[in-house]
Amino acid sequence: MSWGTELWDQYENLSLHTQKGIEFLERYGHFIRDRCAIEVEYAAKLRRLVKSYQPKKKEEEDYQYSPCRAFKLELNEVNDQAGQREVIAENLQANVLRELNILVKDFKEDRKKHLQEGARLMANLTGQIGNLERARKAYEKAFREAERAVENYQRADADLNLSRAEVEKQRMNMTLKTQQSEEAKTEYANQLQKTNDMQTLHYHTAMPEVFQHLQELDEKRIKNMRNYMLKSVEIERAVAPIIAQCLDGIEKAANEINEKQDTLLVIERYKSGFQPPGDFPFEDLSVAKTYDSNSQLSQPVMQPIHNHLTVKGTVSGGKIKKRVGLFGIFSSNKSARIPKKLIENNMPGYGDGAKEDCSDLPPNQRKKRLQQRLDEIQAKIQQETAARDGLMKMKGVYEQNPALGDPMSIEGQLNQSSNKLDKLGAELAKFQGYLEDAMRAGVSLSSPSQAPRKPTSNGSATRPLSSRRSSHSGGEESLSRSASDSSVSNTNASQPTHKKSAPGTPQPTHGSTNSPESGIGESRTSLPGSGGEEFYVDEVDAQPPLGTCRALYPFDATSEGSIPMYDGEELYMIELDQGDGWTRVRRISQPIEGFVPTSYIECHLYNT
Repeated sequence: MSWGTELWDQYENLSLHTQKGIEFLERYGHFIRDRCAIEVEYAAKLRRLVKSYQPKKKEEEDYQYSPCRAFKLELNEVNDQAGQREVIAENLQANVLRELNILVKDFKEDRKKHLQEGARLMANLTGQIGNLERARKAYEKAFREAERAVENYQRADADLNLSRAEVEKQRMNMTLKTQQSEEAKTEYANQLQKTNDMQTLHYHTAMPEVFQHLQELDEKRIKNMRNYMLKSVEIERAVAPIIAQCLDGIEKAANEINEKQDTLLVIERYKSGFQPPGDFPFEDLSVAKTYDSNSQLSQPVMQPIHNHLTVKGTVSGGKIKKRVGLFGIFSSNKSARIPKKLIENNMPGYGDGAKEDCSDLPPNQRKKRLQQRLDEIQAKIQQETAARDGLMKMKGVYEQNPALGDPMSIEGQLNQSSNKLDKLGAELAKFQGYLEDAMRAGVSLSSPSQAPRKPTSNGSATRPLSSRRSSHSGGEESLSRSASDSSVSNTNASQPTHKKSAPGTPQPTHGSTNSPESGIGESRTSLPGSGGEEFYVDEVDAQPPLGTCRALYPFDATSEGSIPMYDGEELYMIELDQGDGWTRVRRISQPIEGFVPTSYIECHLYNT
């Protein structure tokens, strides 16, 4: 089927059809262009989305859980998908849109050329038809004039009244008009033949050729439309396996989510290592009343406290030492010099706020943090060792071939490497010691080392106390006896063991201002310039009690600065727990102060 034969008379419609076809192809190009823009915008938005949901530095610890890890993997896969959308846009622009725009431009030019040729042919045919019409009218006019001339001659020839000259004139006019009519007829016949030939050529050869060109152009447009659509599919299908891999990666990440493993991670992350507190004891008020009336008899047998002379020569037996440490500068108007380093290491929020030995953390977390620190140090040691080995090899090469370099130039780097290794080794040993301390502390917290002791039937506990003498750091002798160093010297093995279990005692922190080892109970006093002491604290009178407390469990003082107590013993509270798990107390019958675990006592504050 051909437009030239079937649509020989549809020039205008074919012109409009080809125009619409090219406009449609151009519109499809706009669709591809807008789709590329959307793909690029979609990829950019996906990347921004992935970037906005990337884990922040403060959230990195939470990404040890399987849902968080899976989500992070999903973000990576979505980012890869965004890259594939960009690939689709780039290939559509390069392989479809650019070629399509060029093709639309060529189609417009070819259509214009073919239509101009068709218009020229139609103009020629129309002109020839006009010439034919003019020749026909001229022939018709000449024929009528010839007829009139013949009629006039015939009338003149029949009229006897006319002269011979007038008859001859009419004859000559008739001859002229007849000759003109024949000439017009001949011209008309020529124009008719020419017009018919041109019209035949126009409708059977020239215009069908033009229509054929337009048909080929339109078919080429349709064919390229199909090819571009298929190419778009191929471009997207080419990245489909990669997108499928991204989806498989997301599916794999989702399947790796393990709720049981996350439960264990939560336990490992937050487990403190402390034992839960025991049951609350039953308070028998009648027994407590009897106990209060015989409180003097129910006190444990304590060794007498002797007055002693300090280095300054003052009697300190009747005085109580203030709680030594950072908080002492707020609780006393006496001067106390505290090194800046001590403040930095103990002030919460000062500096980095963390202690080197991690003693401010719960036992489990402390061991975990120390182990992480050990792993970091060991990694640094391995790295530095590898660097030193490389330097040694380089030095050996220089020694074998001095032209490559001076072996002595490596000595400085080797010395620096050795110093770094020595420092790292010392730091490794230090943190290994911290870890061993943490392990021992964890064992003592998880399993109480001493069985509780119960007072005898008359209300008194048979626990004689012994004290150790503490020597002055500068060499001066101190005669004071520290109740915090008291220990049980005689244990009654026949006492029953079915006691309520006491909670774990807080672990004393090294250098902590709130720990029992901060100096309570010791009367070590340094003179300015005597050396050996980092700060100085003057003696003050005993503080008034803030309230009373009652021991819920027996406690044996095992750390310096703490005092023992038995189950049910009444004590004065001197200082409240400052967050370290210890409360400062004083015996009611004797001026002896020390620290006891806060979880071991029941407190009753005075109303002020």
